[in-house]
Amino acid sequence: MAEPKYTAYAAFKYIGRHRRAVEHQRFVSGLGKFAADVQPPGLLHVAIVASPYASARIVSIDTSAALAMPGVIDVITGDELNAAIDPMMPGVDAPAVERFPLARGVVRYAGEYVVAVVAESRALAEDASEMVMVEYEPLPHVVDPEEAMDESAPLVHPRHGSNVIWRRHFVWGDVDDHFAAAPHRLSYRARWARSSTVPIETFVVTCAWNDATQMLDVWASIQMPKYPDLLAKHMRLPGNQVRVHYDVDVGGSYGVKRGLKQTLVVAYLAKKLGRPVRFLEDRLENMRGGDMQGPDRIFDVTLAFDSEGKVRSMRMRAIDDIGAYSGRSPLQLGKPVGAIVGPYLIESVSYDAISVMTNKTPQEAVRGFGQSPTNYAIELGMDKVARFLGIDRVELRRRNLIKADQFPYLIPSGTHYDSGDYDAVLDKALEAASYDDLVAERDRLRAQGLLAGIGVSTCLEPSGGNSAFEPLFNPKNQTTTWMDSCLVRIDLNGSITALMGTSTSGQAHETLVSTVVGEILQREPDGIRVIHADSLGALPSNSPVGSRMAIMLGGAAAGAAKILRAKLLKIAAHNLEVSEDQLVYEDGNVFVRAEPSRRIGWDALVEIAHRHYHRMPEGIEPGLQEKFVWEVPGGGKMPTEDGRVQMYPAHSFESHVVLVTVDRDTGKPTIRRYAVGHDCGVMISPDVVHGMTYGGVAHGIGAALMEKFAYSDEGQLLAGTFMDYLLPSATEVPSIKIVDHCTPSPLTEFGQKGSGEAGYLGGPAAIASAINDALAPAGASIDALPMTPQAIWRVLRAATPRGAAAPAPSPAPVKEVA
Repeated sequence: MAEPKYTAYAAFKYIGRHRRAVEHQRFVSGLGKFAADVQPPGLLHVAIVASPYASARIVSIDTSAALAMPGVIDVITGDELNAAIDPMMPGVDAPAVERFPLARGVVRYAGEYVVAVVAESRALAEDASEMVMVEYEPLPHVVDPEEAMDESAPLVHPRHGSNVIWRRHFVWGDVDDHFAAAPHRLSYRARWARSSTVPIETFVVTCAWNDATQMLDVWASIQMPKYPDLLAKHMRLPGNQVRVHYDVDVGGSYGVKRGLKQTLVVAYLAKKLGRPVRFLEDRLENMRGGDMQGPDRIFDVTLAFDSEGKVRSMRMRAIDDIGAYSGRSPLQLGKPVGAIVGPYLIESVSYDAISVMTNKTPQEAVRGFGQSPTNYAIELGMDKVARFLGIDRVELRRRNLIKADQFPYLIPSGTHYDSGDYDAVLDKALEAASYDDLVAERDRLRAQGLLAGIGVSTCLEPSGGNSAFEPLFNPKNQTTTWMDSCLVRIDLNGSITALMGTSTSGQAHETLVSTVVGEILQREPDGIRVIHADSLGALPSNSPVGSRMAIMLGGAAAGAAKILRAKLLKIAAHNLEVSEDQLVYEDGNVFVRAEPSRRIGWDALVEIAHRHYHRMPEGIEPGLQEKFVWEVPGGGKMPTEDGRVQMYPAHSFESHVVLVTVDRDTGKPTIRRYAVGHDCGVMISPDVVHGMTYGGVAHGIGAALMEKFAYSDEGQLLAGTFMDYLLPSATEVPSIKIVDHCTPSPLTEFGQKGSGEAGYLGGPAAIASAINDALAPAGASIDALPMTPQAIWRVLRAATPRGAAAPAPSPAPVKEVA
């Protein structure tokens, strides 16, 4: 293992060292076990009949022709399924917004599940689905969120009485006084379009019901808190009759693989038919009806600032289009509460958060849980203030950044930032980008007639996934813990095994746990086995969301290992007849500090614990197995009446510096240089962190320049394939230079912070900054993502000075809703 180059790692033996991820061996050798690899005997397959309308009444459903086809086992509708299960919960207090897996009576978006067909093969099920005859009566619909807020708009859920499912206006600090005293105000609108993570693997679930044991076994490509509990609740089963197998590899997720709707269909069919059943989404099912689309947000922001560029107060209204149903999507307006001022010294905030329903595919959790759109909106404002005052954008940020000696820092919304040195990270990013040379290169490109620009962003990554936004957005939900846990055992042969209770979708949790346990017990991590327990054998977990597992699972693994280490010391003290404070623990062996020749080795200690009870200290149970449940640091508290709360415990920070050029004739942007400065405290596995960051930057490039789930006025998804929903490839993703900084968190076991959302939380803002810098000499700007070539071409055309040559005509676009 290579030595780390930062002094913060000096106390560690394994943490921070470069080490090949444990999981890589099975992946690169093709031996991963994914949900689609699970093939129980007698497996049946599901295909879905989906609504072609954004809003319609279901007049009739005729399944007779489908049922008559060879190989078709069953066809179910919402009338049957929904009578047998409980509705899925809306996440906020909105009981009239009922949500079931299959539509009953009406459909509310194009792609909503109407009928499920189960057959001996997927091909047969698809053929039979085409024989299901559904008669619809189209109803009025609404796809624009601002139109949906109008009293005259068609109601997506008439019983709810409004298309606004949740709204709250927070005021933290003396907003009105700060605005009245500020010499300058600047207002703007920012638009973040729907996009997602679009993993290679779509959602897959297989269920098998055993009538003899009354057990529902589930194998799913899942990433969802409380998945087994919710599945049992909605299936009206005791929790101990549902067993989710977490030992399947998940082929990418970053939030979107919630899959409860799909699982309920499959679980019901498996229980009804007495045979294992699978649903494996095809790409269109996934993108149109898989409930995996992300935030769709309009920001209206006003900043109050002085002539030196110091922003004192902010008013922000955020309208989020969550689509036709509510899961956890309204809560994506909640995570930003804990970083609502970004890394800046903004003293007061007005935050009007509005969650709106439309006749679109429901929104779900996507990487960052709403933080990246908010970061983009704040960073856009910083650039606008700099341009308004004629101040360099880097200098303006320096004047507003929280300083290293101000931590822990309390922001207006009630969250303490734990630690940081934002100026140092910005400096490292600028140095990595060779900023002075970058400016010279930009100016040289401009002199050649090109549109060239530099982008900068300085953004936070809240981490450690807490539950605080749940009671904040729904007072009836008084959840105040989002614990995680780990069990560690040492067997009679001295081998170490750790158990975790969740799935993994590429975050290298086995590497994380083995490194942490190896660090505490001072045993080689490569010899430590980490397994994924099923949901009945597992300890509590809230799954890998919210950049939380390095903090939460890492903390739990360390806690269990520390209990074992303390037990080994007690055994050694008893047998060496000295007090524990006279002993030294080293590499699993224990010796007397003043007399090193008096020692007990690892194997002997293990032997005593497992077999020699007569040599055990009084009151110590035999064996070596311990668990630890780790509560979120700083959690456990309810929000105040005015909505102040400690949202997440730890706060990583990233600064991006980007150089782009834009083709004047086509509007096509090209990223020429990219550097990221990143501080996530102590990195347990640096190679894993860098991989996360690289992938996050690629994701950010897609959100900034390419990816959009566009809809027509009729509510039809216009981007249901990769021909229309464009993803960045190796051509669009440049070489990325990542530089590290380390300000350890005082709240976590090793000083670690989260990194699962790194790159993505600052990338779109920096790229947008660069595009607008490139467009500025042409008198153009764009404040909506994605900044596609067509969108850039339009603003260039509109800004072309009179008498100058206009860009070539653009093909007539398909009409979209913004």
